[in-house]
Amino acid sequence: MPTLPATASRISRNTAGAVNRRIAERTERNVAFLAAHPERIDRRLRELDEEWDTERVLEANAATLALGGTVLGILEDRRFLALSVVVTAFLLQHALQGWCPPLPVIRRLGVRTAEEINGERTALKALRGDFAAIGQAATDDPHARAEAALRAAA
Repeated sequence: MPTLPATASRISRNTAGAVNRRIAERTERNVAFLAAHPERIDRRLRELDEEWDTERVLEANAATLALGGTVLGILEDRRFLALSVVVTAFLLQHALQGWCPPLPVIRRLGVRTAEEINGERTALKALRGDFAAIGQAATDDPHARAEAALRAAA
């Protein structure tokens, strides 16, 4: 029996290599620019907090189409209910496999996964020096190192 793909890699595995490279290159350019302009890192981190990832975009679109199909099916014509069935089937397919028909379009538009967004966030926090506190925590006190690591990751 085939296993389901790992959650963290299922979308990138189902995205064309050229699209993955373009997204990664954009992230690398962002980080390189901010390495030269560290005064802008805090603003970029706030922007990353607002960025929608692929899951959120797919969920919002699926919910909108399913709700629209249901309302139209109730108020206009029962055949519109098929839209809700198709959309929810695609959403289930995406949850299980990491792919559904809208995903290639969403990825070509540059929408990143949560992991890709968090990768940029982590790189920027490292540039800002957030992880230095971990090394400065008492090396013989695992609790202090753990607390420093959790503060840096927040």
